[in-house]
Amino acid sequence: MAPVAGRVKVPGSKSITNRALICAAMATGKTRLTGVLDSEDTRVMVEAWQVLGLDLHWDKTACTLDIHGCGGKPPQPDGDLHIANSGTTVRFLTAALAATHGTYTLDGVARMRQRPIGDLLSGLQRLGANVVSTNPENPNCPPVRIVATGLTGGVTEVAGDVSSQFLSGLMMAAPYATSPVCIRVLGELVSKPYVDMTAEVMRSFGIEVTGRSIEDGYEYQVDAPKCYAARQYDIEPDASAASYFLAAAAITQGKVRVEGLGLDALQGDVQFAKVLESMGCKLTAGSDFLEIQGMPLRGIDVDMNSISDTVQTLAAVALFAKGPTRVRGVAHNRHKETDRIGDLACELRRVGAEVDEHEDGLTIHPGKLHGADMQTYRDHRMAMSLALIGLRVPGVRILDPRCTEKTYPHFFEDMGTLIGQVPSYE
Repeated sequence: MAPVAGRVKVPGSKSITNRALICAAMATGKTRLTGVLDSEDTRVMVEAWQVLGLDLHWDKTACTLDIHGCGGKPPQPDGDLHIANSGTTVRFLTAALAATHGTYTLDGVARMRQRPIGDLLSGLQRLGANVVSTNPENPNCPPVRIVATGLTGGVTEVAGDVSSQFLSGLMMAAPYATSPVCIRVLGELVSKPYVDMTAEVMRSFGIEVTGRSIEDGYEYQVDAPKCYAARQYDIEPDASAASYFLAAAAITQGKVRVEGLGLDALQGDVQFAKVLESMGCKLTAGSDFLEIQGMPLRGIDVDMNSISDTVQTLAAVALFAKGPTRVRGVAHNRHKETDRIGDLACELRRVGAEVDEHEDGLTIHPGKLHGADMQTYRDHRMAMSLALIGLRVPGVRILDPRCTEKTYPHFFEDMGTLIGQVPSYE
């Protein structure tokens, strides 16, 4: 394929959308969100609040959502909530609803019943919450049953090495406790930029979070009892989604500009552009754009703990580099929508790469590549990342491409517009 060239603006951030929805729903007053992402993950969050009786209007064409917050008291104080395979929804809602009064059940698809939530439940229980897993086969995974009588506040703990979403959920629920909350993170904190993002969204809704390093990790303090304040809030374009278009430039030695994002964005995944720069690409960045000019690529050794959602994107780029690429620090990727280390290695081998799998990542050795049918494991990031290989390798076919509905329903259409080809679905 000829070098990919053009400009693109990706949809709103899923991560910020779901955080803003929690704060707006729990706030007092009417909030308008702009730049709202329409995807499976955000729909299940919105639908859950609708089941709980909140008054909201979502204009999907204009990407705006008006929501009348409940002040921490859902009008319908009980409900069975289906959250598909949305990790942010189940973790953030579990914590938020534990701070209210009511009885709730949260459940999802089969894969969700394999995704860990035990550390979050333990953290909430230390704050006085009655939250339990009702999963007999995987007792640290959903479904979750909540008999909510509020949170008492005080000191709690959460492991930091599985998912930063546990900590983010506790942080967002903390203002509704009856006394201040101190959250201690045990061990390594993965994906810290997402925690920083949570704190910034909370501040935008009027709640301050104080974080500091302690001898054996991190500690976050949130004053309580408090309540989020309604406001208008603008959601950034999705930096994880932007990574695929920047990678397209790198793979084809083209030039792509992603509009609406700079290196100072809330989302840590904008740093993926710097990773491409370290591989030999030319990076140009402004306050509201990132541009990659593809150049001959070289393999790198990189710790991607803080930007782990872009590991699969990097893996596709690494196939076209000179020399191996070693990815470190992402052991927690095994607990996402699929095993994003083992399953990724399997698919890269399918097109001819040699891949060494490690406990905390993988090493990718470029080889002679060929077309293949690529499994997605119902993982949106597998589909979008593996599709990039087809920019240079004929015969790559993505199975179940519509799994991108989870975070980016129109990915293939947008990529097709950029490269001048209409996507074909079989």
